[in-house]
Amino acid sequence: MNDQNDAAKVRVFPPAVPLIVIFLGLALHWAWPISSSFQAYTPGRYWLGAVIALGAILGLGFWSVLLVRRNGQSENPWKPTHFIEERGPFSLTRNPMYLQMVLVCIGVGVGLANVWVLILTPIGIWALQRLAILPEEAYLEAKFGEAYLSYKSRVRRWI
Repeated sequence: MNDQNDAAKVRVFPPAVPLIVIFLGLALHWAWPISSSFQAYTPGRYWLGAVIALGAILGLGFWSVLLVRRNGQSENPWKPTHFIEERGPFSLTRNPMYLQMVLVCIGVGVGLANVWVLILTPIGIWALQRLAILPEEAYLEAKFGEAYLSYKSRVRRWI
C-alpha cells in the first residue's frame, strides 16, 4: 500500500464532533433552558467541570498525542499508522483521544450546568464511534491483523 491509501477512511474531523455538541448545547440552552440542580452548586460545579475537562485534556489528550508523536506517527486518523501504541492511556482504552473529547463535553456540561450538552454527549459518542472509530478499527485490523485483534481483546474501546 502506498501512504495515501494507507490510512483510515475517517469521514469526519474528530474534534468537530465535541465542538458541535458543545455549541449546539449552548444554543439550545439559550433558546430552551432546562433547569438543573447543578445550577445551585456554584462555584463547586465550575471546579468539578474544570477538573473533568482539564483532567481529560492533560491526562488523556496531551499524553496520548505525546506518545503517538514519539513513535513518529500523527494523531490525525487520516494519516498512516506504522505502530500500535499500547503504553500509557492506550493500555486502558483503545481511544484515549476520543474519550478525552467526550469527557470535555461532560466537563463543560457540568461546569456550565448545561443539561443540553449532557443530553447531546451520547449522540456525540455515537457520531465519533460511527464516523471515526469504526473506520479506524477496520483500517487497523486490515493493516496489523492478529496483532491488532489481540490488542482489541485486551483493551476496551472506551473504558
